[in-house]
Amino acid sequence: MNRGPQFRELHVTKLALLLAAAIFICLAAAPLTRAQDKPLASFKLDCRTYSVSSDGRVACAVFRQLKFEHYTIERDNIWMLTSNGKSKLIVDGEKLVKSPLPFSFSIQRVAFSPDGHRLTVQMQIDQVTDAEGNTHQSRLVDLMTDEGKEIPVAGTKTSVIEDAIQANWLADPDSVAYLVRDANSELLYNVGLVHPSVGAGSVIFKGHFFTAVVWDAPRNAAVAIERDEALSGPIKLVRLDLLHGTEETLATLDGYIGQLALSPNGDKVAYFRDGDALEIRSLANPSSAVTVNCAYGTVVWGADGQRILLKRGPEKQLGDLVWVSIPGGNLTPILHDLIYHSFAVSPDAHYIAVTEPGNNKISLYPLP
Repeated sequence: MNRGPQFRELHVTKLALLLAAAIFICLAAAPLTRAQDKPLASFKLDCRTYSVSSDGRVACAVFRQLKFEHYTIERDNIWMLTSNGKSKLIVDGEKLVKSPLPFSFSIQRVAFSPDGHRLTVQMQIDQVTDAEGNTHQSRLVDLMTDEGKEIPVAGTKTSVIEDAIQANWLADPDSVAYLVRDANSELLYNVGLVHPSVGAGSVIFKGHFFTAVVWDAPRNAAVAIERDEALSGPIKLVRLDLLHGTEETLATLDGYIGQLALSPNGDKVAYFRDGDALEIRSLANPSSAVTVNCAYGTVVWGADGQRILLKRGPEKQLGDLVWVSIPGGNLTPILHDLIYHSFAVSPDAHYIAVTEPGNNKISLYPLP
């Protein structure tokens, strides 16, 4: 069929109108998309580990090497970052510890107290012990204010908890809970408690062993996976009252391979039963479980308790971030669907900090 000039002109006009409408829609939608994906603040810092407070501050441990005689030692710094783009050095690693011998420390973990005014700083210590260069390795947790001032433990000359890991201040202002690796197993831990104004702490729940513990700091409590010392008995999900030293068994689990996450209001817990099954239990009815099929990864609850943020893959490897709906298991990518090295979420799940691979940059976003 021979179509004349008027038809061709009309056809071109329609195409032009459709193209203009599409461009208009894209331009109208673009500012919203950019606004949602634009970070509140970004910092060029080599953050090895970090924590986010409920008011949007980030305590960031930054790698630092120094020369000490003919040795190269590590003395990490701590910076406090804010959502309005300000940064402040609160711990100068070079000045934190004075020693006549070569002495390195790397910061493994930083955590805020529930009120955001105190920190626990977990360190790995490497100290040269003789002229041949032999070293002794140890672990400790240092107690500090959010200004970097050390908080002494009464009856000691330091502000540290020896051999402790994963320590957290509780809502009780003079209580710190921590874990100590069991002497007979690399997989089991004991729970300890210290009141800095009173003196050195000690293990509580003696005779009980745990493979995973998540602190419920606002309620001076914890939820844990308990095993017997031989790892042959039942796998128990338990709730611990840390100030009174009492334990409640919530459920006996069919399986557990890793992760343990508590919702912000403390009413739900999630963990991986196996490599592709995330199990969720309400603490009000812990005998009943909801199972969501998804790949193994690091999990953190969202603010509403209806979805879980998942970084897929092993914890120390790169992975993308997705929301997992509960109980549907639908996956929704966030933050441009990019790959990230690590992430941290504030206790109320209103902020998220992420580090991208290869660029030494940490960015803070609102978490809707």
